[in-house]
Amino acid sequence: MQYWLLKSEPNAYSIDDLKNDKSTEWGGVRNYQARNTLRDSMEKGDLAFFYHSSTDEPAIVGICEIASDAIADTSALDKQDSHHDPKSSLANPIWYARIVKFKKKFKSPITLTQLPN
Repeated sequence: MQYWLLKSEPNAYSIDDLKNDKSTEWGGVRNYQARNTLRDSMEKGDLAFFYHSSTDEPAIVGICEIASDAIADTSALDKQDSHHDPKSSLANPIWYARIVKFKKKFKSPITLTQLPN
């Protein structure tokens, strides 16, 4: 089992959103190295820290589980989505996603200053 860090801005998708939804497609990633990690390195059952970025005090706020194999990122296929990529298709996806499942929200966020150097 490996452990990952999944980053989201809380005003876009927060740990509370994941808790309410129970699971979500972790897509919209448009960085080739991160795409390769989603596609090739993550495995079903791995755990990830859920990290809130772009806040007054960025922090790890919970834990989620990688709940699927790599799938085509549906946001790349949706013409109405800001992450749409006309070169991507179900038959030949360029971008990948994983389903992630809520595990736990921390009572107190773990800020970067609390992490050991």
